[in-house]
Amino acid sequence: MGMTDVVAAAIATNRFGLGARPGELARVAPDPRGWLAAQLHGGAPSLPAGSALESSASILVQAAKLREDRRETQRGAAAPGAVPRVIQGPGAWYRPIYLSEVQARFSAAVVSERPFIERLVHFWSNHFAVSIDKAVVLGVAGAYEREAIRPQVLGRFENLLLAVERHPAMLLYLDNAQSAGPASPLARRASASGRRDPGLNENLAREILELHTLGVSAGYTQADVTGFARMLTGWSVSEGEFRFRPGLHEPGAQRLLGRSYAQPGYEQGAAALRDLARHPATAGHLARKLACHFIADDPPPAAVARISTAFREHGGELLPVYRALIESPEAWATPLAKYKTPADYVHSAFRGFELPHDGPRAGLAAYELLGQRAWSPGSPAGWPDRASDWDGGSALLQRIEWADEVGTRLGDRRDAQRLAHSILGGVLSDQASNAIARAASGAQAITLLLTAPEFMRR
Repeated sequence: MGMTDVVAAAIATNRFGLGARPGELARVAPDPRGWLAAQLHGGAPSLPAGSALESSASILVQAAKLREDRRETQRGAAAPGAVPRVIQGPGAWYRPIYLSEVQARFSAAVVSERPFIERLVHFWSNHFAVSIDKAVVLGVAGAYEREAIRPQVLGRFENLLLAVERHPAMLLYLDNAQSAGPASPLARRASASGRRDPGLNENLAREILELHTLGVSAGYTQADVTGFARMLTGWSVSEGEFRFRPGLHEPGAQRLLGRSYAQPGYEQGAAALRDLARHPATAGHLARKLACHFIADDPPPAAVARISTAFREHGGELLPVYRALIESPEAWATPLAKYKTPADYVHSAFRGFELPHDGPRAGLAAYELLGQRAWSPGSPAGWPDRASDWDGGSALLQRIEWADEVGTRLGDRRDAQRLAHSILGGVLSDQASNAIARAASGAQAITLLLTAPEFMRR
């Protein structure tokens, strides 16, 4: 086995995967690209067995009942047995659901035999970000990823886009569920009766154009945003599921990017989304984001062009896009160009050190300490993906403190010197290897491995 094979194996397991587990580099080294390509076969991986998680529809229906119970309690009409649950409130009721979802997702990342696919799930979930900063999303963020992202991650981008934009989590997060066209039946009735109508909300339309498809520099106008927002009126939620509500929909043809859409009802917005999914600007935008995530903060133009071409030539089928990424020579360059986000760092530590992952808060505490709480990016733009957003002095100190805590907890129960070669292989420098070997204790050796530059990067 040559040094090149060992380096490529480390890149495959860390840059494309979620960190090598002990012994994995030796299995991957004979054919690192083949190891990645093989993961693309079969359906999208589900969460580990035993993850008894509810659907978003069930969660939202129960939350609606809880809100109704609270109103009855405030009116003094609730049954006595309902009072303790009602006083708890929706936010407190959502919290255990969120924790269960985070734990199931975290366990999947730690034990996955197809870590490239798990990384892709996380990539698309961040691309189509929702945030638990909005209370209702706290309850359904995990279900959203399970229902809209995970099943579509190996399919066609068009289907992924439609699944995401129709999901209650996205419609509620970006305030489209109540968006009403100015000439919609609801708006006309409100005007006739002197009531205030909900009004047109452009949040979803703007984020689809700016973040999900074309990209901010694609040349669309405010008129495009407004026209698209009118097409999406009526895209709403009822009984916890997507429902098209004709009473909210703006009638008539609308224009987007110079094209008129005269389709009636739901199909108007769906047709626009299909066109956006196939647009050349979308291909370029997604190619840049994939190359930035997998290759470098400033991705090589040749790699971006290669990925974009695969997207266009295959009609948005994602498997050829992923294969183009795997085959890009730039993706296999050294030194390691990407700085791990906190989530990446935690996943690779748990995988490499085979840390217990099935506790009730195994990953959550580390996510929060290091500044990347699950499904909480703070904006529809998602978590940033560049080193400058994560490698500041304070953030580095937090990683060192966490690494020291892990080292103290494990003590001599892990051989850090052996693990360093087993999980980093050909990218481990002599300097880091010697420092670990000279550590004063097993705990210190673990800390030195977790804080080595090679472990911090992928």
